[in-house]
Amino acid sequence: MTTPQHSDQSAPHASQAAGHGDARRLGGGGAGPAWFSAEQVEQAVPVDRARRLVEAALQSGFDPQQDPARMNVPAQTGHLLLMPSVLGDWAGTKVASVSPDNPGRGLPRIQATYVLMDSETLSVQALMEGNGLTALRTPAVSAVAADHLTAWDAQKLVVFGTGLQALGHLDALAAIRDFTDVVICGRSPEKVTAAVEHAVSQGMSARAGDAEEVRGADLIACTTSAGEPLFDGSLVPDTACVVAMGSHEPDRRELDATLMGRAQVVVEDRETALREAGDVVMAIEEGALAEADLVDLKDVVTGAVEADTSRPRVFKGVGMSWQDLAVAIGVVDPEAGTD
Repeated sequence: MTTPQHSDQSAPHASQAAGHGDARRLGGGGAGPAWFSAEQVEQAVPVDRARRLVEAALQSGFDPQQDPARMNVPAQTGHLLLMPSVLGDWAGTKVASVSPDNPGRGLPRIQATYVLMDSETLSVQALMEGNGLTALRTPAVSAVAADHLTAWDAQKLVVFGTGLQALGHLDALAAIRDFTDVVICGRSPEKVTAAVEHAVSQGMSARAGDAEEVRGADLIACTTSAGEPLFDGSLVPDTACVVAMGSHEPDRRELDATLMGRAQVVVEDRETALREAGDVVMAIEEGALAEADLVDLKDVVTGAVEADTSRPRVFKGVGMSWQDLAVAIGVVDPEAGTD
């Protein structure tokens, strides 16, 4: 394990250390753990390295079933989310808060901090801006799944959503395939235009579109807060892969039961999906899908289960604690994920 080093340098200099994988403590003489802003996290872990870190964790023998369920603690009109995990020499937890009234106060609705520790002494080694970590790890997980479930000659990518996760997915998925046609679907024309401009700035051939675009898609990414299906699942080609990461509530979904019943359905962890993934829960309730049909992502990554290319492949994720930790390790350890 590479332990962050002490330094007499102050926090503004930590960005230089992060860029070289050398996390430094704030203040002098070990006055406190290193602090990494969202920009410093992104600098230390580019999008495709985040994918490799997540994949390496799954290949290491770690079983996501060991990950504790996220804790949801009510707090006045909002709630706290606590997401602890342990991976080898490292331990950590993300502390996130959701306060619906915050935008009216000029504050973010969701705020988060990540606390990284070594697993032997459980001493705090680094603190990280948690939203930046989430913005990296969620697309990284999707990219791991898509890399194993999408045809190598995939040409058309359709993305539903225009927010931070949509932009992150554009970047992460473009790193695994050379798409010639990128289509962005959203409710706000202005936000769709901005997302298209982002994609073009990253070298993609991108345009606006609608739900009918799934007919010819090779890869579909769903990154919205929708509570109802985004498109007719019968339109998805048998050759396509769909990744959906927009919700972690059992009564909300982006994908309909028609698609879930047709597809090979891959999840981060079966018990987690049955607890939090509305796309899975509601499809089972409607009789389109059975619990026994679910495939764990770990089994796909390790080769225990192969992608079923005779029908659509769906990856439904809700986000798990180990994913944050896998990426956080990469911020302070430049060797992580390189084996």
